[in-house]
Amino acid sequence: MSKRKVSLRELDHNNIGAWPRNYKIGLCVVLGLLIVGLSWWLFVRPKNETLQQLEREEAQLRQEFEDKQGKASNLEPLKLQLAQMEQQLQQMLRQLPSKTEMPDLIVDISQTALATGLAIELFQPGPENLKEFYAEKPIQLRMVGTYHQFGAFVSGVASLPRVVILTMHDIGLQPKNRQEGIRSNGPLELAGTVRTYRYLDEDEVAAMQAEAEATGGGQ
Repeated sequence: MSKRKVSLRELDHNNIGAWPRNYKIGLCVVLGLLIVGLSWWLFVRPKNETLQQLEREEAQLRQEFEDKQGKASNLEPLKLQLAQMEQQLQQMLRQLPSKTEMPDLIVDISQTALATGLAIELFQPGPENLKEFYAEKPIQLRMVGTYHQFGAFVSGVASLPRVVILTMHDIGLQPKNRQEGIRSNGPLELAGTVRTYRYLDEDEVAAMQAEAEATGGGQ
């Protein structure tokens, strides 16, 4: 005679040991799944999030490492290129007038203006301004002449033995007689400040560096 199948409602929850074997197995499976789920939620999931964060940080650090490695591999060529650029800069600076040549150069500029027929009403060099590796000397001037005479003056300055750089600052060019307006051969007045430049010798550069170090150390 076969045993009667017991339903879930008939199970005695206070006497689990008396349950049929298949219900015991089912209960064990459910409890096992519940334990695994809780274990994953409480312990594995936070670790998994930490692992993902570490993987992202690893990818970021790897990218930074590759970038720095690429820069490091190009460091020596960049240093060589910088040294070449500094050498070219020094060569260009050496084409500028030196400290001893500057007074003669100022005279040459004024003589060039006179030679082209310009009337010099003001030609007043000012004190030098020392920069990092060069010095600039402002010259206040006021000259009167025609358009072609000013063109000849600029051409004459460019043909001087030393490289002469003249930069214009607050320069105005207008008719000498403002009532007559601009005429083809009418006199023009150029007034303002130009600056010419020379290179600093090694002693001057060393003195500037020593002064900067002393000033910085005193702060």
